[in-house]
Amino acid sequence: MKLKLLIAALSASLILPVQTTAAADLATAPEAKTAESSKPLATVNGVALPQVFANLVRQARAGRGGTPESLSDEIIRDAVVTAELLAQEATRKGLDKGPTLIAALEFQKKEILSQALIEDFVRSHPISEEVLKAEYDNAHTKAGDTEYRPRHILVNSEKEAKELIAKLTAGKKAKFEDLARKESKDPSAGNGGDLGWLPPVNLVPEFASAMVKLKKGEVSKEPVQTKFGWHVIRLEETRKLDFPAYDKLKSRIANQLQQQQLRKYVMELRAGAKIE
Repeated sequence: MKLKLLIAALSASLILPVQTTAAADLATAPEAKTAESSKPLATVNGVALPQVFANLVRQARAGRGGTPESLSDEIIRDAVVTAELLAQEATRKGLDKGPTLIAALEFQKKEILSQALIEDFVRSHPISEEVLKAEYDNAHTKAGDTEYRPRHILVNSEKEAKELIAKLTAGKKAKFEDLARKESKDPSAGNGGDLGWLPPVNLVPEFASAMVKLKKGEVSKEPVQTKFGWHVIRLEETRKLDFPAYDKLKSRIANQLQQQQLRKYVMELRAGAKIE
């Protein structure tokens, strides 16, 4: 059963990645005209390699979790020189003329430009503290003050669900956990149908509505239908919800709202474009 966890949703994967790269800086920031920055990092067969190459390699390696040793000036310079040597040899052999390579380089350029635009957009459209706090308060309100620990058995038909309820409420009651392991098609079957602790907002509405009406240890008297199938639910217990503090969720909320802005921006660009 796919549960839309509220807190997880605030940190969910995004349609467009917001990465801390220098793409936007490279596109918009003026270069510092210092003697050090204008001096080539190295010269290979007469080709001067600018200092910015070292910055790009260092940022890429740091982003991949490079060790301090791999980020040293000497090693970074050596990597840039090696890349230039290999590129020169590839060009000498005519490999730069291959249509696939030309297309790959062109597409890579577009990806870098896209990332620069995304970073520029995020920087120019900051999320205010007031909006962040309002979003947090709204999420907190939706979550409520109680979390529940339900078990459930998910089957394909109402008939199957009613048969399970009959077994669970008969004179010689079957164990809910055993039936869940045997009959449920949900991944929670291996845990006897246990879904763990969660607030109602994390569940599909039909499931949540039926769950909150149950008393501790009670099994739903009727099958509950959702888009996933038919459920038999038992409420194990409840407890007070310990909702995360604002400071712990602030960055996740900001990230989510930024993505909403980006999606809208991209859709506006698509709407104004001629795409055939």
